[in-house]
Amino acid sequence: MLSVEDLRKGFGSGRRRLEVLKGINLKVEKGELVSLMGPSGCGKSTLLNIIGGLLEADSGRISLENFDYGTKSPNKVVDVRRNGVGWIFQDFHLVERLSALDNVAFSLELSGMSAKEAEDRAWTALERVGLGDRMEFIPDQLSGGQQQRVAVARAISGSRPLILADEPTGNLDVKSGEEILDLFQDLCKNDGISVLMVTHDPVLASRADRMLLLKDGVTAASDIRSAWGIEELES
Repeated sequence: MLSVEDLRKGFGSGRRRLEVLKGINLKVEKGELVSLMGPSGCGKSTLLNIIGGLLEADSGRISLENFDYGTKSPNKVVDVRRNGVGWIFQDFHLVERLSALDNVAFSLELSGMSAKEAEDRAWTALERVGLGDRMEFIPDQLSGGQQQRVAVARAISGSRPLILADEPTGNLDVKSGEEILDLFQDLCKNDGISVLMVTHDPVLASRADRMLLLKDGVTAASDIRSAWGIEELES
């Protein structure tokens, strides 16, 4: 469903040039939850930004269903952001004065959808994430876990095939974080949505269908022991 081939990205020039991504290759299947781990500053957010169409790569290719991009500038891949990828962040990015329903509908209207269709889709998405009884609540009236569920509803409301989750449980307590992972697993299994999740939490990462470790500019299949360097410490 998602295929990333030999993706490269660096910043700066001359002696100050820093090669961050040195040939990323990865695939995410339809309905798969993949966790991505790696040390701070290794390029995880850079990789997500390129997959999400917010940043162009220096070279390489990304295929996401019918979208083919990677080195195209962000203004050339608006359709990827509108119809291909939904984002979930550590901070919920909700509009404080809007209800849960309006927060989701507002993002759909910004993408060009009619107000009626946007509200219908927002209602369906909020029902899907278990907030059918909280639609008229503003963010201050919701718990952290519920606010993140609104963000999940916003991400899935546009029928996008891929969710990019950047530390989605970073501002949540353990129980709320586990509930968000339960929701991701449910969406993958029953809705066929794919999730690529960056996390520093080894327990949550281990619940994914597959783990990847980003280190030294490339990705490789991983497990908790190697992701945290336990084998190196023991040797």
